[in-house]
This record gives sequence, C-alpha cells and structure tokens, in this order.
Amino acid sequence: MYQKIGIKMTASYSPNFSLIKRSKKKIKFIIIHYTGMKSESAAIRRLQDPKFKVSAHFCIKKNGNILNLVPSLYEAWHAGISNWKKYKSLNKYSIGIEITNPGHQYGYKNFSHKQILSLKKLLDYLIKNYNINKKCILGHSDISPNRKKDPGEKFPWQILAKKKLGWWHDLEIKNIKKFRKIKIISQSEKNIFFKNLYKIGYNDIKGLNKNISKKYLTKAFQRRFRQSLIDGKIDKECYLISKNLVQS
Repeated sequence: MYQKIGIKMTASYSPNFSLIKRSKKKIKFIIIHYTGMKSESAAIRRLQDPKFKVSAHFCIKKNGNILNLVPSLYEAWHAGISNWKKYKSLNKYSIGIEITNPGHQYGYKNFSHKQILSLKKLLDYLIKNYNINKKCILGHSDISPNRKKDPGEKFPWQILAKKKLGWWHDLEIKNIKKFRKIKIISQSEKNIFFKNLYKIGYNDIKGLNKNISKKYLTKAFQRRFRQSLIDGKIDKECYLISKNLVQS
C-alpha cells in the first residue's frame, strides 16, 4: 500500500501495542517524537522489546527509511501520561512517529534532510487517510510538557506548516523579533496569554504548583512556536504569537 503512494517502508513489527482494534474515526492526532538514545539501532531495539513496553507506529531512520512497527489501527504505546484539549491518554487517539535523533540528553542534532523528506510523505498520507486536522499534528512536548522535550526546537514545524502538514503562526519573524524579551507586566495580559494556550490545546499539569506548571507550558509553547529562545518567560513576542494562533 505505501509503495503505491511513493513511500518506501519496511515492516518491522513490535509486540508493544494494545490488542483491541480501534476504528478509523477514533484517530484524531499524530504525535511526533525523537528517540532520544545514543544509538539508532539501540532505539529501534527498545521500541521492539516487550520488556520496555514502548513503541510507535512508525520510526524514521537517519537515512530516511521508514519502519512500520505497529499497524495504525492498533494503539501503540508512545505518548504515556498526556493531555491535549479535552483528550487524556493520547495513545488511544493518535498515531505515533519516532524519528531517530540522540535528543537533548545525548547531543541533540538537526534532523536529516532524508528524514524530513520521508516524514513529509508519511504525514501527507496519514492526514488524507485519517482526515487529520493540521492543528492536531503535535509534538510529545505539547502533550506532556513537564516530562518531554521532543521533537524539540530543531524540528522544522514552520517548514511542515508551509506544506499544510502542521500548524504555525503567520507572523513575520523579523517583525515580531523586536518584541522579544520585552516583559509582559500587566496581569491581564499574562492571563490572556495562558487563556490563549488553553485555547490552542495546552492544559495545566495536575499535581504541580501553578507557577511551575505555567513555566512548563510556556517552555513547551516556545519549543513549538518560538524555537530560537526557550526560557519559560512570557514576553511580548510570545504573547503576539499566541494571539495570532488563536485567531487563525
């Protein structure tokens, strides 16, 4: 099937998935991850090892080759504790894509051109086949902001959005950069910023102090939509981006 649409893929199945088949309509999201391990081969072995109980539907190697680890209509174990809008435990509602990359812990690298090329083809197919809204293509850090940083600030969300394979604001970077590090002083603007984040889909993190939770949310938002500076501080640039996203 994938060869017919120009995607080279190898079946390399993992036992780590839920056995109950889900309906096509239940799939609402695509969640993108990096593997976050030193070795590509070790990362793939882990996704297939029943001892670790983790998996994803697809894994994109450095050379662009795609492994199909779990059939899409079964629930892979990639998201863990997660929230987005009204949804909890996003494994139930999503397709997970791992991209091999050592991640922040082991020398975070740019994703290869071949990886992104393969990802574009895969996303295009999945969006069409499962009728996925571009705003529902998320990073692991979006749905688990206190636990995860992937796919991280080097992931090309803006480039994907230009191909209608993701979501990005439509503000010119050069025009809004002048507002960077200009502090938001008024409480009302801070409140609006977080209301915007909730409208986008982020949720407060249960069990955490409110201020700590909001810092995690701000960092996750920055890692996704303002990638050149991730400091957890709300500035005028972040405020304007959040406003633009809500209006789009």
